[in-house]
Amino acid sequence: MMIKKMMALLMTMGLITGLAGCNTFAGAGKDIQRGGEVVEEAARDVQQNM
Repeated sequence: MMIKKMMALLMTMGLITGLAGCNTFAGAGKDIQRGGEVVEEAARDVQQNM
């Protein structure tokens, strides 16, 4: 069940990032960094719920 939630979160992040788009490499770096932070937060939540 947690894997499904993680996959849904990652897919949502990808969709949002794709829709928002980024015009520069700096913008892309920020988008990627924020995506990593969200994945870290999700991983922490999964660990805490185990």
